[in-house]
Amino acid sequence: MSINLLFPVLNERLRLEKGIEGAMAYLKAHVTIPYQLTILDNGSEDETPEIGMRLAEKYPEVSYVRVGEKGVGVAFRKGIELNECDLVGYMDIDLSTDLKYLGKTIEAFEQRPELQYVNGSRFSKQSDTKGRKWYRKITSMGLVILLKTVFHMKASDAVCGFTFLRKEAAEQLVKECSSDNGWFYTIEFLLRAERNGMVIYDMPVEWQEDYNTTVKIWKTIKNYLVRMYHLKKAFRKEDKMRKANK
Repeated sequence: MSINLLFPVLNERLRLEKGIEGAMAYLKAHVTIPYQLTILDNGSEDETPEIGMRLAEKYPEVSYVRVGEKGVGVAFRKGIELNECDLVGYMDIDLSTDLKYLGKTIEAFEQRPELQYVNGSRFSKQSDTKGRKWYRKITSMGLVILLKTVFHMKASDAVCGFTFLRKEAAEQLVKECSSDNGWFYTIEFLLRAERNGMVIYDMPVEWQEDYNTTVKIWKTIKNYLVRMYHLKKAFRKEDKMRKANK
């Protein structure tokens, strides 16, 4: 078994080197299976490309890919397209999710052959979230409530920034998902996995807020609402087609 860690980045000169070095230190000390780290640059205009290429030269396990388009969704798709490892998933470069959950993720896949998807959760009863600003907590929980109401989502979180799948499951979902380039693509990934009946582990994690985040909250919320409308419409259309074909 092998694992590929995808790191979508945009103008991350302040966090990229620290994030990759931290991940490499953990992997070298605690992970025995082969691993790769893929930096997926969404069109950075700062020193991110230089830092990324320098890290790729320093570590054989690290590769730097210039995606050319902005958005976590397009970076995630590109990473899955390029992936050759048995397991593939993405983490936020700020390493908000404690790195020990990488080890727990690998262990879960090794012990459960039927497991297809690990979804990190900040909102499980067993999760430990620190430093979360009140308004960001409200918006995140509000999104989860909306997803549970509109799509009957079973997972307790949808945008933790810690998601891993088996290669075949990831490739299947890429074929089925829309071409959205933003964060909502990762939500659609989870919703379609549930819709397909994939075996998903909703993993409680320890998560630390990063106050230097580059995410624009209100713009992101507006995009979520628009994408939710279109996805609900797409699901209805797909359901009608399935019924017609029976």
